[in-house]
Amino acid sequence: MQRRLKIGVLYSRVRVEEKWIFAAMEKRGLDYERLDDRAISFDLANAAPWQTFDAVLERSISYTSGLYALRVLNSFGVPTVNTAMVAEICGDKLSTSAMLAKANVPQPRNVVAFTPEAALEAIESFGYPVVLKPVVGSWGRLLAKINDRDAAEAVLEHKSTLGSVQHSVFYIQEFIRKPGRDIRAIVVGDRVLTAIYRKSEHWITNTARGGEGEICPITPEIEKICLDATAAVGGGILAVDLIEHPERGYLVNEINHTMEFHTAQPISGVDIADEIVQYVMRAAK
Repeated sequence: MQRRLKIGVLYSRVRVEEKWIFAAMEKRGLDYERLDDRAISFDLANAAPWQTFDAVLERSISYTSGLYALRVLNSFGVPTVNTAMVAEICGDKLSTSAMLAKANVPQPRNVVAFTPEAALEAIESFGYPVVLKPVVGSWGRLLAKINDRDAAEAVLEHKSTLGSVQHSVFYIQEFIRKPGRDIRAIVVGDRVLTAIYRKSEHWITNTARGGEGEICPITPEIEKICLDATAAVGGGILAVDLIEHPERGYLVNEINHTMEFHTAQPISGVDIADEIVQYVMRAAK
């Protein structure tokens, strides 16, 4: 009799996506364990308890907790989805942009600086408006649209006085006038499962910020840029966010390694949770 796979699911909070994933695992008869990242700990001298898992799916809300857990698990030889390398790249906008640039994947123009003075000079070279983003963050939080020099000086001074390592890195992106929407595509392995438009009158279109979802047909152009983008960062289970530039076409804005899909699954009719589970099963040792 074939042994049942034992899968761990690392999570911070049981959202609707986790409920769907747990249900898919139960339907497929998997032996799975819920691993609350607020309660677990790792003894680095004792890998044995973790090596009982055939694979671990990471769904942490905290980028830091998820990344370090993946690093430990990978050092123990436990297959994870996604890997620590992919999580490290995708969780950091600067790292993502660097890998996309290396692979010649189209993206908005981005500049990074490490002092307010250098950042202001870069912003002035762009022309206003520009977008200032934290290198680590999600749900459209802490984004700033800078409309003029006064605003630039104020925001840069504010960030520089916060004192954290993340706020000392100034990630500047050109402002693109989107057609009231962007695109989120869900990629699992070498397949673009589905895509949705995220529509909003606000310049930030995240559904977490009130954007509405609508099905987006997957054209050959969308499929190619999404697969090129995921290959550039190491592949796995990823969400690729695209911007439609009026002259340059599709540009990759961000890539998310622990994406939410509470809007995409019901709108598309694609069982994204089960596709994720199948991918984890294939990744198992």
